Amino acid sequence: MFDSNTRRTALAIALTAAAVLASISVAAADPEPPTSPVVVQPALPFPIPPALPEFDDFYRPAQSVVESKAPGELIAARQVNVAYLAVLPLNIDAWQLSFRSNNTRGEAIPSVATVLKPRVPAAGPRPLLSYQFAEDSLGQYCRPSYLSQVASLGLLAGSAETSQLFAVPIAAAQLGWAVVIPDHQGPNQAFGAGPLEGQITLDGIRAAENFAPMELSANTKVGLTGYSGGALATGHAAELHPSYAPELNIVGVAEGGIPADVRAALKMASGNAGSGIISAGAVGARREYPELQKLFDDFLTPAGRLLVAAKENLCQVFTSAVVPFVNLDAMFTIPHPFDDPRAVAVMDQIKMGHAVPRAPMFMFHANPDWLLPVGPVNELVDTYCADPTAHVQYVRDHFSEHLTLDVFGIPLSIKFLKDRFNDIPMPTGCNTFDAGSVLLNPDLWTTLLPEIAPLMLNLFGKPVGQ
Repeated sequence: MFDSNTRRTALAIALTAAAVLASISVAAADPEPPTSPVVVQPALPFPIPPALPEFDDFYRPAQSVVESKAPGELIAARQVNVAYLAVLPLNIDAWQLSFRSNNTRGEAIPSVATVLKPRVPAAGPRPLLSYQFAEDSLGQYCRPSYLSQVASLGLLAGSAETSQLFAVPIAAAQLGWAVVIPDHQGPNQAFGAGPLEGQITLDGIRAAENFAPMELSANTKVGLTGYSGGALATGHAAELHPSYAPELNIVGVAEGGIPADVRAALKMASGNAGSGIISAGAVGARREYPELQKLFDDFLTPAGRLLVAAKENLCQVFTSAVVPFVNLDAMFTIPHPFDDPRAVAVMDQIKMGHAVPRAPMFMFHANPDWLLPVGPVNELVDTYCADPTAHVQYVRDHFSEHLTLDVFGIPLSIKFLKDRFNDIPMPTGCNTFDAGSVLLNPDLWTTLLPEIAPLMLNLFGKPVGQ
């Protein structure tokens, strides 16, 4: 997902009740339990704006400190004031966590996640939702951890996804769930590097469980969800879970607009409207894969170098607007650059389907998706379902397209994860359903409508979760 137009904004407001998530004041967080493994820094006085990540030492701990930690172990923590659209503060406990993760070469890297905790005490064990935004950006200031704060650049940064759909994690907190939102592109904003994003997502869950004020245990039920670029992180996290973080109790994964095969997406985008955002994924992935960087260094044309330079520090909307409808092959001095063995090797690593997720999966995709082709998603489902232990519900929507299904799929994802948290059995095996439109699914409306009235009260300072 990458654009911010009138239709998309209206849909986001209507279906996620986004505009109802503000509160008049930001109350102080509850006192921290003495068992917290790190000293929690206080929040900035309201309404002092947060520093840009480029100039914030919280994002750049000493490498020796990072290397001394285990993946998911906390480095630092601080309270933050979060807001919808960066201007409407929310009455919820929120912190940023700095923790160690690994890059795809096994090297220690610093990572950051935002955690949210409802203000109302839980009646029992509280589930945890890991929400992966479609960040789809290359600048440090595009991070969800920055843009979700009061007085950040918000929509001015050009990050429509984080600014508008911050309603979704708040709606989850209104249900009583704890929430973790990882900056899953890592310290170098390596947009498109799926395996890296999956590892950071899993380590973000570990960090949330390790942070005492969240009051989560190692047995916490965890659900993951993300769409488009968020599904890249979510899907890889689901595949890596059994090998990278098998101790996590992940009970369900919901993903849509799935970038199952980045190479297929590049070929589809070349010369089309999606070339701006998809090429940004290649620019971002080269930051994680030196062999792809070498390909760019050796074979970019002068126009290609100008294109890369123009995108290097842009957020989602603006990087999408830079050269749509461009022939991506023409940016290189060799024919078919993405068929080069170095590019193929990297994209094969980023392609989904290397392992079968252990957790139950809800997958949905628009059949006429103009940004990410449906064919590779069909193949991915077939790959998963060749394993008799797989649990997959797959919905193909024949009416929606990429942007609209992002919003339409939110209530269905919440319903799926709510059922998993409540131990409602999922049908065994794999089930594929071709829908005229998911709007005709009554679960969408029975999930959405009862939540609107409670969320409306957040406009008047009601604690999120009450």
